[in-house]
Order: sequence, then C-alpha cells, then structure tokens
Amino acid sequence: MAKQKVALLTAGGLAPCLSSAVGGLIQRYSDVAPELDIIAYRSGYQGVLLADRIEVTPSMRERAYLLHRYGGSPIGNSRVKLTNAADCVKRGLVKEGENPLRVAAERLASDGVTILHTIGGDDTNTTAADLAAYLGANGYDLTVVGLPKTVDNDVVPIRQSLGAWTAAEVGAHFFDNVSNEQTAAPRTLVIHEVMGRSCGWLTAATARAYIQKTSSYEYVEGFMMNAELKSIDGLYLPEMSFDIQAEAERLKSLMDKTGQVTLFVSEGAALDSIVAEREAAGETIKRDAFGHVKIDTINVGNWFQKQFAALLGAERSMVQKSGYFARSAPANGEDLRLIQGMVDLAVESALNKVSGVTGHDEGQSGKLRTIEFPRIKGGKPFDLSLPWFAEVMDHIGQKYAQA
Repeated sequence: MAKQKVALLTAGGLAPCLSSAVGGLIQRYSDVAPELDIIAYRSGYQGVLLADRIEVTPSMRERAYLLHRYGGSPIGNSRVKLTNAADCVKRGLVKEGENPLRVAAERLASDGVTILHTIGGDDTNTTAADLAAYLGANGYDLTVVGLPKTVDNDVVPIRQSLGAWTAAEVGAHFFDNVSNEQTAAPRTLVIHEVMGRSCGWLTAATARAYIQKTSSYEYVEGFMMNAELKSIDGLYLPEMSFDIQAEAERLKSLMDKTGQVTLFVSEGAALDSIVAEREAAGETIKRDAFGHVKIDTINVGNWFQKQFAALLGAERSMVQKSGYFARSAPANGEDLRLIQGMVDLAVESALNKVSGVTGHDEGQSGKLRTIEFPRIKGGKPFDLSLPWFAEVMDHIGQKYAQA
C-alpha cells in the first residue's frame, strides 16, 4: 500500500485563523500520524497549478506551535477558480486549451498527495468540491477535507466560521480609538466600514463587541469624553432596508444635540443599489474570477458619507475601515478553541477517507461533523431575529426593516 502524503493550502482573503489552522494541522498529524510527509502549496490553488510548494521539515514541525501567535497565512493566499479556465489562462497559470482541474489533479498525483486540506471560505471550498468531484470521476485516490474560514461568517450550513469572532473583537478595538476623532472638530460624522459583502454578521458582531467593550468605561462629567462620544448612532447591513430621508432626519437631530454622529456600515450595505446606479450611468463594474463585484472599487462607506454628510450638516466627515486590520490579526481564545476542534476532526476524517468541510452543521442541530461538499455554499444571510442583535439595535435606538 502506497504511503499517504498530506498537502495543505490556504486561499481567498485573509482571516484570523489561517496561520493557526496550518500550525494546528501540522501538530495534529505529527501527534497521530508522524510518519506522513506534509507539503504546503504556496498561494493556494495557484501553487498547485504552478507546482510551487513547501516541504514541511522536521524542524518546521517542531516549531509549528509558534504559528498560533500570528495572523496572515504562513503559506500565502490567492483567489483562483479552477473551473474558470479563461481566467487561469489569462493569469499564466495554465496553457491555452488546458483544463485547470486536470492540471491540478495531475500535479497532486505526481506529488504523491493522498490527502488535501483546503482552508478557506465558500469559494475555496466550493472549488475544493469541484476538484474532489473531478478526482473521484477520473479515478484519482485523494481525500479532500476543508476548514471553513471567513470573517463574514456566511458559509451554509456552518454555524460559525473560523476567524469571525476574532475579526469582530479586533474591529471593536480599532474603532475604540477611531471614535476619539469625534473630538477633532465640531459636527463630525465618522463612518466605520466593516467587511461583509452579502452578510451583515461581522458588522453586527463588531458593534456588539464595541458596545460591550465601552459599556464599562468611566468618564469625568462635563468633558467631551463621555458616553455619547462612544455611542453608535446607526448600523446598516445588506439584510436591512432603510429610508435615507427618515434616517437623515433622525441623525441630524442627534448631530444638532451632541455635535457628532457615528455609523457602522457593512461594506455590502446598499451594494446592489449602488452597482445598479453606476451601471445605469454606463460604468463597467470590475468583477473577480468568481464573478463577485470587486467591492473595494465600489467604496460603500464613501457612498454613505456623500449621502449623509450634507444632509446632517457635518463640518467634517470621514470613513475608517477596520477590514484589513481585523482580518490580519492572530486568532483569539474563542477562535483557537474552534480551530482545535475542527482541525482534530479534519485529520480524523482525512485518515478515514471522508471528504467534506468540517463545521458545526446547522442542518443537524449544530453537531460538529464533516459536512458533504454539495451542501457547502456562500452568501448565508445574517439572521436579524437573533436576540443579541435586537439588544444591539435597542442600544442604538434605531428602527429597521428586513431588506
């Protein structure tokens, strides 16, 4: 029987779990199957197509525990869709006429890989599903087990994605400092743009973490450093609809009273309306290999700034984005515990030749299991009916409706 060999890759955007998940997988295999060789492909599926790999040496295994201390990915990321041959050709990853799935399968086979772990979001793991299906249909003996990471926490049917808890906590810390900008000028509007293309979970969770963080602060009466300075006056998510004129009237009354307004905005809030508006004006919207709008070219925060600054009579307005700061952080304690459970199951599943994505399955009462690839998809909306979200909105004093 041929010796098993493990390969790892991380892909998509960063999340505060990638480094720890890589380290955790190396540690777990070293504990339960130390005889297995481990390699890692640089820059996700790009590394598979280009045969760009790292051999995990004994000294790297011994020091893998250090990876739990870092953010980012120790093996690099990229966004590559193996079923988008035209994009792969354009980027020089395959030759004209080649099937990227076949190139990837043959590379894995020639490298002797029998277990592949993909650490990424819905795009990474749906690509893993495409690869697993191709491998199975074409006689390749390979088990593919994914781990779900995304700060958006929007993977169906997974209850909690790796890295999301940390991103919310770090985003709250980021804005705790930024909120002090309200004292820099009279009538200041500060907008905190948070990541979340189609799901508002991270924005809502960041607001909750910020409220929890600042609720115990003490102030000196009579100065501007007060509870109003640390308040959130509006929160806008992709799942919410709102009347901009009514909101402007509500927020202007706050601006007139306190001289400041703070908004938390998901980067996907009102996105469809903004894209439709720009396309109607003849603008070509840039999209990535997966067909997603390149959200950094839309700049939703700036759109909110333009809409509200004049309506509120703001003398100074600014947009601050916590996204890159939050997603590049090392995993916090909550995420480290989540990572450990998923890593242990991922290794067990791989050694038992069970392919899928590890996670707490919302379709099976939140049980931690290896979920079948065909059930994995992105775009899970945030549930506005959650009790903790109602508490956040009550704290803000904002009325809202389902989009």
